[in-house]
Amino acid sequence: MPKLQTVSVITVVYNGAATLQQAIDSVLSQDLQDIEYIILDGGSNDGSWEIIQSYQHRLAFTESAPDKGIYHAMNKALQHCTGEWVAILNADDFYAHNSVLSQIQACFNASKADAVYGDLVYVHKEDTSKILRYWKSGTFKRSRFLWGWMPPHPVFFLRKSAYTQFGVFNETLKTAADYELMLRMLYKHKLKAVWCPGVMVHMRAGGVSNAGLQNRLRANMEDRKAWTINDIRPCFFTLLLKPLRKIQQYWQRPTQ
Repeated sequence: MPKLQTVSVITVVYNGAATLQQAIDSVLSQDLQDIEYIILDGGSNDGSWEIIQSYQHRLAFTESAPDKGIYHAMNKALQHCTGEWVAILNADDFYAHNSVLSQIQACFNASKADAVYGDLVYVHKEDTSKILRYWKSGTFKRSRFLWGWMPPHPVFFLRKSAYTQFGVFNETLKTAADYELMLRMLYKHKLKAVWCPGVMVHMRAGGVSNAGLQNRLRANMEDRKAWTINDIRPCFFTLLLKPLRKIQQYWQRPTQ
């Protein structure tokens, strides 16, 4: 029987050749042992698959095939995970340093939590040394969801057993499936979560849900649906506060 890995890292990509190699290198340079790295390509035509193939000998599973969107691709990847816990790194993001995953593992070991999360910085799309926003997650309290809080998904690490017990990403949602998953796991099912302070991921600015008023309104409607499909109720102000929380991220700066 094959040895179970400590962590399964997932990257899904579609035409992300410009940033994919940096994401991959940031995973493969981690100092944690026993990393199972899974990369799914959605049928790219920009050279992404060729980049993935050049790392083939260091990857646990790869595939290039059309998918039904990012969350469908993530769910496909989860089927191949054998790690104790799962990390998801987008193809245009990268880990902040080479000890990120070992720090998260230490937090899991010390806390015996179901989920661990850290902090994140948004960086300029081309000049990744330029920090645009700092998302300091803060200590976990389940009630904070009612005040518009959520941890950043790229630095949200969840035990594989939680996906098995409580389900994967809801593919009916186009932009809020990550929010719905965290709401379901941490608020509805009351899984134990702990904050591991420190910047873990650099995320390039320019997400779809934040681009323009129309997209922001659409995202807000999906956020509302995330509560409805779980048969739980937010406060009347919850979904108004959620986007407003981002404002403070523009003047905060990471301390490390």
